[in-house]
Amino acid sequence: MNNLNLFYYIAENNIIISTKKEDLKEITEKEASDYKGLMYFLINIVQKNSRRSFLITNSSMLFIKNENLNILIERDSPIKIPQFIRKAIKEKRLVAINKAYENWKETLKFNPCPTRKWKINIVGLGDVGGTLITGLRLLGKDCIDEIGIYDKDVNKINRWEYECNQIQSPDLNPNLPKIVALNEDEIFNCNMFVFCVSVGVPKIGDEIKDVRLVQFEGNSKVVSFYAKLAKEKNFKGIFAIVSDPVDLLCKSALKEGLAPEQVRGYGLGVMGARAAYYADKDPKFKNYSIEGRAFGPHGEGLVIANSIDNYDENLSDILTKKTREANLEIRSFGFKPYIAPALSSGSFSLIATIKSEWHYSATFLDGAFMGIKNRFINNTIELETYKNMPSNLLKKLEETHIYLKNF
Repeated sequence: MNNLNLFYYIAENNIIISTKKEDLKEITEKEASDYKGLMYFLINIVQKNSRRSFLITNSSMLFIKNENLNILIERDSPIKIPQFIRKAIKEKRLVAINKAYENWKETLKFNPCPTRKWKINIVGLGDVGGTLITGLRLLGKDCIDEIGIYDKDVNKINRWEYECNQIQSPDLNPNLPKIVALNEDEIFNCNMFVFCVSVGVPKIGDEIKDVRLVQFEGNSKVVSFYAKLAKEKNFKGIFAIVSDPVDLLCKSALKEGLAPEQVRGYGLGVMGARAAYYADKDPKFKNYSIEGRAFGPHGEGLVIANSIDNYDENLSDILTKKTREANLEIRSFGFKPYIAPALSSGSFSLIATIKSEWHYSATFLDGAFMGIKNRFINNTIELETYKNMPSNLLKKLEETHIYLKNF
């Protein structure tokens, strides 16, 4: 078993661990081991294809040379590391920081919301945006203080401020988050910015195979505008994208200079919910609600696994197809499919993010935004990892990742 030579530092009252000498104030291993708070471990991976920070969940993550989907496989390194570092990993107190980012020290200060309740601002008050606001008003009383709303159409702002503030319980609960009308110059005065603008949504009857991609050209221009504005405003909160296609729009936002851990896409939640809906109707999918997982985008490239430990490729492919085509099925009834996406991918998942709970969303991984189960914890991202990832499932995920990366 190999031994590891580590160096310990303190910077801005934070403990930093490195395998190399750094130009920082050095401390002893004993001083580092006595610390019981959050600690940081420096890595160095090519910036283009890597995150600025992430939660370390097993010792092998301390020594990765590049990010790829193998990071989803849970395994320990044979290299011997100090016991206090193992303890920090187990207690979710060790965060990797990628020194390839020139602004890596900003990670030490990254904290979208230092208070218990968040302020959320939403731009785009169409079908999805309005439904999402309604969900947040009903569900967010214990974690959301205020919901700011903005749209180019002032009548939509007035409508949703008027209507949603009148959603109230019989006892007139004072803790429901207040809906506040915003001017455009106020939209980044928040802990979480939520992009719900939709341009070019096909009318009923004009559907093609993947409706999401039709929206990409128009939506990407708008999201790039707001991401650039966020950068100019020095916005340090979460930049959440709900509009389709979320994974590709996240990449557009990242190009404007936001940090990878800031940008998150919310489209996979409803695919997990739709898979559960279809699984509930057929006994052969009965284990999905407990063992199943969803991966990838909200459309072409989606991967539904009936189970990780008991993966059946044929059953999973059937369930994937049903889930992927659910949008078109709802459109065949004569309606646009926006209610479940706004609530399952939107309201529920945004609240789970705030509460550091597991949920589905797209996060940056090896040059693309990949939908996966994760949680926002200690101001960084923890990916769900798997001890028994089937090789044929991993291959499907790699194909999806290549598709997203090369788009």
